[in-house]
Amino acid sequence: MKTTVNSPSLRAHYRSGSRLIANRITLAIVIFLIAFGVRLLTWHDTRLEVGKVQTVVAENYKTVAQLLRQDGIRGFFSPSSSLADPDHLGHPPGYSVLLSLVRPGPGSSDALVQFLQIFFDALSAVLIFLIVAELLSPGPAVIAGLLAAFSPQLAWNSVLLLPDSLSVFPILLAVYLLALARKRPRLIVFIAIGALVGISCWLRANALMMTLFFAAAVPLLFKNRLWWRSSLAVVFGTFLIVLPLTVRNAIVFHRFIPLSLGAGQTLLEGIADYDKNGRFGIPETDLGIQKQEAEAFNRPDYNKGLLNPDGIQRERWRLQRGFKVIGSHPLWFGGVMIQRAASMVKLERARLISTSPAVTYPLHLVDQSSIVTTMTPSDLLAAGTAGSAQIKTSLAPEGPFLSIIGDDSRYGTQLTFPPANVRANREYVFKLPVRIERGRMKIAATNGSGAEYSKVILEVPEGASADLKNIDLPFTTSRDGQVRLVLSNEASAQASAVQIGTAKLYDLAPVQIAWTRYPRLLIHGIQKAIVTAVILPLAILGLAILVVRKRRDVLIVLSVVPLYYFCVQSIFHTEYRYVLAINYFLFGLAAAGVCWIGSLVLSKFRQDPVATAPGSDKAPARSIH
Repeated sequence: MKTTVNSPSLRAHYRSGSRLIANRITLAIVIFLIAFGVRLLTWHDTRLEVGKVQTVVAENYKTVAQLLRQDGIRGFFSPSSSLADPDHLGHPPGYSVLLSLVRPGPGSSDALVQFLQIFFDALSAVLIFLIVAELLSPGPAVIAGLLAAFSPQLAWNSVLLLPDSLSVFPILLAVYLLALARKRPRLIVFIAIGALVGISCWLRANALMMTLFFAAAVPLLFKNRLWWRSSLAVVFGTFLIVLPLTVRNAIVFHRFIPLSLGAGQTLLEGIADYDKNGRFGIPETDLGIQKQEAEAFNRPDYNKGLLNPDGIQRERWRLQRGFKVIGSHPLWFGGVMIQRAASMVKLERARLISTSPAVTYPLHLVDQSSIVTTMTPSDLLAAGTAGSAQIKTSLAPEGPFLSIIGDDSRYGTQLTFPPANVRANREYVFKLPVRIERGRMKIAATNGSGAEYSKVILEVPEGASADLKNIDLPFTTSRDGQVRLVLSNEASAQASAVQIGTAKLYDLAPVQIAWTRYPRLLIHGIQKAIVTAVILPLAILGLAILVVRKRRDVLIVLSVVPLYYFCVQSIFHTEYRYVLAINYFLFGLAAAGVCWIGSLVLSKFRQDPVATAPGSDKAPARSIH
């Protein structure tokens, strides 16, 4: 026995295994650092804007977090607590619990939460690398990890004050454990897989039924007499994590609510999205549903919100109404589900990392001494350039504003401001008051060639009034030149109308992190290639290769999560952020396609007699075909 352990072949095997592990760890660290750096630059570019995305939803999470800090765990289980308000049932409490632990108070910065999200999102890029490495080989694994690391879609969502990117991490970890279990299936591993799905459910309710798909994958991967024990272990693990929240809801609301409410609302709005002719009479928006229910039940107080008063009963009525439509039009709804599933494999049009460094100067500390240019409404009326003859401009009678009524173009330029001179390597900001009265417009600061430095989308939120807003357009420069403001339509459904006050350009300070231009240029170039038109064909190719090569286990592991969203999430209204997890598996399949193309090209070169015979007299030695 001693001779066998110390045999040269066994020692070589151990050394080979150690090198493999060391290489995998090194690659994982590199992918993590790249992913973290990309997300850090994304945060720096967008930190002044992310607070304007899904503001109402983000504030609801923060409100619940504040109540959790005040009332503690006892308040969470008390029917008399402020947390017992049905308005707080719209989302699972996991993200609010995290905010209550990370943000010390209501006035504290969101940066720590964002950095935590960035950290776990960078780890998610490492996880898809490990998953593909376990299933295939290091080549496609590195490509999949790098695609996730550079992805502008994933980077953008990681800095939003929402739980969507965080909820993906435990799902990917569950898939990784499933991939590892192929070699060593153990009951505790399957319980952990289910528990990870449950943790994701505490952050987003979308994954509630995903545990059944993991459980169904077990007998397909492990053909033995006791497969049912492993499948039950997966379900038990999820049940173990979700049960405390279900019990809490039963104690506080006296109803069976597994996680949260909102499925009825999203079901109805999802039906309305595809009901272009309005034959079902279902509103497309939250406010529309509230108004319709207030009229239908003769309850004006239903206009106050979706979940209060009578939120639980109203949600059940919405579900019944939605399933009644589905039952009476199954073929139509089947087509809707197919269209939704197809939309899930499209990558979101996310903001790329800017090629110029972002402004670091605190915009709230800007003083009047740094004004470079002032443009009054009278100046704009006299020197501004209208984009078409249909556009009407006039001085507003009620105050110092320029009133602009736009044309009916979807993206046409409405007004171009007079240019202002700027210096190289400086931080600037345009500040101006704006009131959008109808439609949807964009105001952007552009350079001399028309490229956008900074932009803001202007629109009136549904149910809100046309209030005056003070707009900031910060930007940095790399050379001397001119900058101007450009107002344009932004896919408006009607002719837009806006009022603009005095615009001021401030020179803030020298650019502080000019050196980031070099990595920004590289990252920006890579991110431009991570689009649906590139990734989806490669993913389809990778899928076809795995099918042809009969890599059944690989297909099962990589398809569990996407199939769940295709089958279940396609029933409801869907946004890109709900199905972020699919992106990782698209990248995994695309990496397989890239490697197959690469191996094909390499084999062509190896078989080419010109390429392999430098001294050949058939062609020049350096000829490459």
